[in-house]
Amino acid sequence: MLLVAVLAFAVLRPKGLPEAVMAVPAAGLVIVAGAISPAHALDEIQRLGPVVGFLAAVLVLAHLCDVEGLFQACGAWMARRAAGSPGRLLGAVFLLASVITAVLSLDATVVLLTPVVFATAARAGVRAKPHLYACAHLSNTASLLLPVSNLTNLLAFETSGLSFTRFAALMTLPWVVAIGAEYLIFRRFFADELSVSERAPEPGEEPELPLFALITVGCTLAGFVVTSAAGIEPAWAAFAGALVLAVRALVRRRETPLAVVRASAPAFLAFVLALGVVVRAVVDNGLADALDHVLPKGSGLLALLGIAVLAAVLANLINNLPAVLVLLPLTAAAGPGAVLAVLLGVNIGPNLTYAGSLATLLWRRIVHRHDEDVDLGEFTRLGLLAVPASLLSAVAALWLSLQVVGS
Repeated sequence: MLLVAVLAFAVLRPKGLPEAVMAVPAAGLVIVAGAISPAHALDEIQRLGPVVGFLAAVLVLAHLCDVEGLFQACGAWMARRAAGSPGRLLGAVFLLASVITAVLSLDATVVLLTPVVFATAARAGVRAKPHLYACAHLSNTASLLLPVSNLTNLLAFETSGLSFTRFAALMTLPWVVAIGAEYLIFRRFFADELSVSERAPEPGEEPELPLFALITVGCTLAGFVVTSAAGIEPAWAAFAGALVLAVRALVRRRETPLAVVRASAPAFLAFVLALGVVVRAVVDNGLADALDHVLPKGSGLLALLGIAVLAAVLANLINNLPAVLVLLPLTAAAGPGAVLAVLLGVNIGPNLTYAGSLATLLWRRIVHRHDEDVDLGEFTRLGLLAVPASLLSAVAALWLSLQVVGS
């Protein structure tokens, strides 16, 4: 009941209150009630600590890239690439959203790129809906590639025992084929909207390319590889990249220390830690045993498919973050293949419903603030086409990667 209450509060966010307002007291209640011991709760918080620190650094890095003008430059590039063509703009959005999600996390795509896509569609004189839906879907699907792309990835990365480069090598093919499947579905589903332009494109100013931000992000990615190979937590590389951009922004008075701290979303970080405690209590009191009876065993193609489908269903029932927290301990013994199959399910599956991931819920709020109509039925119909196509092709690609690259 507490888990349901926490998730419902996170979905509805009454009066705009942070998710932690419900999650932190709920975590305290499960400890007081004896559903989980204080020592076990502390162990869970310590396990999630490095992951949460990593997330904070990446959120700050993405925010400071926006301060540097990276996303405005992306909007200008998309407008030039589209030249008034809705189809070309969709291709540009798919490309940029995929790269931004993979490198700067899905939050950057939802929070920072979505408003830019609104402005770019208006400037290009095309309907915004297909391109906005692309941001929502790709914030989930395109987050498969790197450990830094999603909080679920960070959790899976810690469990899998893989290095940063091996994780990326195994997920590259699933990432490509899942995005390709999404693109084909989008072209078909939005054929009418992509066939017409509402008016001629408007000229606009061309912002300078933020080379310093791009170089910093590139060095940070290289740092992830180096730290992983050296056995050092990759969070330190993310922290270094965020620190470089933060010092630059503060010195140039483009940002304040308080704004940098806020960019790390401390309330959301507290929510993640508290949610981890509540989920661990649920797992320890029966859910783990129930799922263990239905979870496929092994790392063959059919087993991977079964694991991914179960993860996708669970993500839509209880949200993808609790789903991954529940499933990872049950699949860890089966090896990296099973862990990555869980990741496919919890990252692609949420495109089926609004409640599947917190990123989709946040995207919906941003879209509503721009007075764009988002229909639940249409979102679900698109998901019913895109999720099976993306998930099945990604699982097959993962199995092939495991055969070629090895686990």
